[in-house]
Amino acid sequence: MSKKTTPRVVKLYVRSAITGFVAAGGFVALVLWLNIANLGHLVAGSDIAVMAVGVFWVLNGIVFSGVQFAWAITAMAEPTGDGGSGGHAPGIAVPVPALAQGAKERRSSLL
Repeated sequence: MSKKTTPRVVKLYVRSAITGFVAAGGFVALVLWLNIANLGHLVAGSDIAVMAVGVFWVLNGIVFSGVQFAWAITAMAEPTGDGGSGGHAPGIAVPVPALAQGAKERRSSLL
């Protein structure tokens, strides 16, 4: 039998998800403790406070995990070697205005 191994990217994703949810837990705790936008008071006075905190944590955990994974993947990029930041064209494109053809005919037919 062959030994099954977990691909490195899956391990990276799971690590990023755990890190993101831990960071989201800290973020939610700070938001509620500092009573930002009166959320701490709103949640404390609610009869479904546990569900509200849970939903707030899960939704922020999804966002934080995605950001953590994107950051980890981006950090794996190799330097370009030319001293530049990479990924950008050397020049700046300047848009040139163009006249629309037939604008007078369409405008007169609408009146």
